[in-house]
Amino acid sequence: MNTETVPTTTSPRENVDIIEHNGKRFVIVGTAHVSEASVTLVEAVIAEENPDCVAIELCEARYHALQDPERWRKTDIVAVIRQGRLAMLVAQMMLAAFQRKIGKELKVSPGQEMLAAANAAKRINAKICLADRDVKATLKRTWAALGWTQKIKLIGLAPLKLFDSEKIEAIDIESLKKSDVLEDAMKELSAQFPGVKHALIDERDKYLAEKIRTADGTRIVAVVGAGHVPGIKRHFGEPVDLEALSSIPKPGLWGKIFGWGFLVVFAALIGYGFVVAGAQVGTEMALSWILINAAAAAIGATLALAHPLSILAAALSAPLTTLHPLVASGWFAGLTEALVRKPKVSDLEAVLDDLQTVRGLFKNRVTHIIMVTALTNLCGMLGSFIALGKLAQMISNVTPH
Repeated sequence: MNTETVPTTTSPRENVDIIEHNGKRFVIVGTAHVSEASVTLVEAVIAEENPDCVAIELCEARYHALQDPERWRKTDIVAVIRQGRLAMLVAQMMLAAFQRKIGKELKVSPGQEMLAAANAAKRINAKICLADRDVKATLKRTWAALGWTQKIKLIGLAPLKLFDSEKIEAIDIESLKKSDVLEDAMKELSAQFPGVKHALIDERDKYLAEKIRTADGTRIVAVVGAGHVPGIKRHFGEPVDLEALSSIPKPGLWGKIFGWGFLVVFAALIGYGFVVAGAQVGTEMALSWILINAAAAAIGATLALAHPLSILAAALSAPLTTLHPLVASGWFAGLTEALVRKPKVSDLEAVLDDLQTVRGLFKNRVTHIIMVTALTNLCGMLGSFIALGKLAQMISNVTPH
C-alpha cells in the first residue's frame, strides 16, 4: 500500500515556502546569490526553525571552492591543458567572473548566503546536505543539449555579457528574488537557448527537489536560488532518477562522424591523388595540406600574441592534429606558452578580474594562455576547411593517368 502523501505548501512570508510531506517539514528559502538581505534571511530562518538538516544549493566542488577563495592560486594550467579540461575551466571562470562582477558592485561576495547557511548549521550541530548536482555534470549536460547554432550563439553572447559595463543596482538584485520576475527571465532564456534552460534549470530543479526530500531528519531548511523555488515545489515528491540526471552524455553519432570526417576525407583525397593523378600531384597535395594548416594555426597563435616558440608549436602540430578529433594544435601552443611564460601567483589571484576586460585577457598569463589555445584552435579549424577545399580543387584540375 502506498503511504506517500501529497505535498502541501504554504508561504508564511516573502521568499520562504513551507512544504509538509510524509511527516517532514521542509522550509525552502529562496535567495539571490549576491544579496546581503539573503544572508540575513537565511540566518534568521535557520535560527527560528532549529532544523535537523540544512540543505544548500551547492555541490561538493563548489562548496569547497567557496570555503577556499584562494583556490585559483592552486590551478596548474599545464595539467589542465594536458587533461583536456581547459574548456571546463573557462566555463567555470566565466561564471565566477560574472558573479564577482555583480558582487563587487554590491560589495557582497557571491555565494555568501550558502556559506552563512552552512555556518549556521554547524552552530546548532545540524547536518549539512549538499543538494546540487556536480557543476561539471551540469556544464557538460548543458553544452551537450545545445545544437551547433545555439553553441555558436552562446559563445558569441557570453563575452558580451561579461564585458557589459552596465551598472547593477542593489534594488535590481533584490527584485530577482520575486518568483514572477524570474519566471519571465526563464521564459526569455528558454526562447533563446532551450537546451540551456533544460539542463541548467529544469534538471537541477528536479535534482534539488529530490535531494531536499531525502535529506536526513524531520525538519529541513533548504537554501536555494529563488529561480529554482517554483520548479522545486512543482517536482517535490515526484520520482527522480538522480543517477540519470548526473550522467555525462556521450558524443552523438554526428559528432563522431564530423570528428573523424576530416581524416576520412583527407585520406580519400590524398589516396586518389597518388593513385589516379600520380605521385607528383599526390606529393603536392600533401605539401599543400601541411603548409595551409601550419600557416593557419600559426596565424591564430600570432593573433593571440603568443611567444615565438608557441607559434612554432602551433605550426608544427597543426597538419597532424587537425586530422584527429581528440587532440588540437591549440593544446600544443597553449602548453608551450604555459611553459615559456609560466603564470605567476599574481596572475592566478587576478584571473577573475582580468577576465572581464580585453586588456586583462592578454595581460594575465592564465587568460593569455587560454587565448593562445582558443585562437590557435579556431584558426586551425578554418585552415583545415580551406586545405580540404584546396585538395579537392587540385584533383579537379588533373587528368587521370
